Amino acid sequence: MASKDCSKDDLLEDNRTDSGIDSYRSIVKSVEPREPSSDFAGPREKFSTVEERLDSAYSSSSITGESLSELVEGCTLSNVPEERTRSAELSEQEEDLLTTITEEGDTILHLAIIHENDFIAQQLIQLFPKEVLDIQNNLYQTPLHLATYLNLTDVVKSLVEKGVSLELQDQEGNTALHVACQHGQTECTTKMTTEVAPSKLVPVLETQNWRGLACLHLAALNGHHQIMKLLMKKGADLNIQEGTSGKTALHFAVELHDITSVKLLLSRGANVDAAMFNGCTPLHLAVGRQDATIANLLCQAGADMMLRNMEDETALDLANGNDDILALFPFDDIQISGRSVVGMKF
Repeated sequence: MASKDCSKDDLLEDNRTDSGIDSYRSIVKSVEPREPSSDFAGPREKFSTVEERLDSAYSSSSITGESLSELVEGCTLSNVPEERTRSAELSEQEEDLLTTITEEGDTILHLAIIHENDFIAQQLIQLFPKEVLDIQNNLYQTPLHLATYLNLTDVVKSLVEKGVSLELQDQEGNTALHVACQHGQTECTTKMTTEVAPSKLVPVLETQNWRGLACLHLAALNGHHQIMKLLMKKGADLNIQEGTSGKTALHFAVELHDITSVKLLLSRGANVDAAMFNGCTPLHLAVGRQDATIANLLCQAGADMMLRNMEDETALDLANGNDDILALFPFDDIQISGRSVVGMKF
């Protein structure tokens, strides 16, 4: 009898917090771009960047995001030559403005990006040293995170060219590249992956957010095929397992019935027999979901039909009498009491 580990309705073990693909979709879809606020009170020890904040030279201020935003909207740096340095020639008023951090942890650059003021943002990027560009607000968002959320591709490009860190994670554990992969920001993804040396990009591609998802997982979960191709081209590990149930991008593609993603991953060499923590392979999932088309693709790619999960079930055990799926297995000549196995209801 098919276990609920790999059945159509519940493919995970009862003792796991992950309840299946729907929970993943609700998680990734629910994370929308947010303006920084001061009410974040999550467990700070969870964030690896908490000891790496770079705002020690900045003055904390009782100024609110709203009041400083008014300054941003009325601010102009057009009379500041690009070669001018803040320490040498900025006025005291400009110094105070540029070095103020709001109660929400935002610098003026964060606010310029939030207000989608490209001109001010670009001027500040040129003015500030890299260390300042990596300051994280109370939600652990860098300017790069915010520019990516808002799909400000020119700002993203300038930040990356200035050498900002791609490894910093926000309160959800997402890097800016995670954000781009989740929300389908193809151009932002391109700029972050092409302007960075492979040695610096690989750790980002392997980084998992607090839900155990790497960039490739998020792209697969949201069906962003072009982004998947970009990540693969840059050396993303096709078989990296997410942290809660051990699924690979191929498992996610199978669960979503995403034939395009399945074909793409298989063509690039994804492990067709990769096993989740409960032993289920992509073929187990395809058969459990009664998806004969994808099951056939997996079989054509050489999937091992005899692999067993932790419930000691093969994919055949989960077929539940589906003739289209049973026909994929080399057992159609077996007869029980004179009747062919194919067509019998179990």
